[in-house]
Amino acid sequence: MELKKRTGISRIAYATVYSYRGLKHNIIHEAAIRQEVIAALFLIPLACWLDVSLSERLLMVCSVLLVIIVELLNTAIEAAVDRIGLEHHELSGLAKDTGSAAVFFALLICSIVWLSVGWSLYNA
Repeated sequence: MELKKRTGISRIAYATVYSYRGLKHNIIHEAAIRQEVIAALFLIPLACWLDVSLSERLLMVCSVLLVIIVELLNTAIEAAVDRIGLEHHELSGLAKDTGSAAVFFALLICSIVWLSVGWSLYNA
């Protein structure tokens, strides 16, 4: 039996619902996502308020969103690994550690962008 694939507006509507459900679940159940979303609710308006160039503003906003994206992907990796089995396995640990490292680098990028823009504002 072949499943009919959704197309057009229907596909977009269902994808939006699935995305909302995933984000809602993560905000409720994952402290790191909650913290990053709260930070984004503060930092994105701040980036829009500061007297910076459009490219600096875009870098600031995108770096914050990058952290959230990578954290969501890390959580997806962790959920998939846990679904396979909760017993310790070297490759499971590696997958989770690698996802965590990706979050670290996203946070590093965000910090570098914000500190660089802040430094240029301070020295202007």
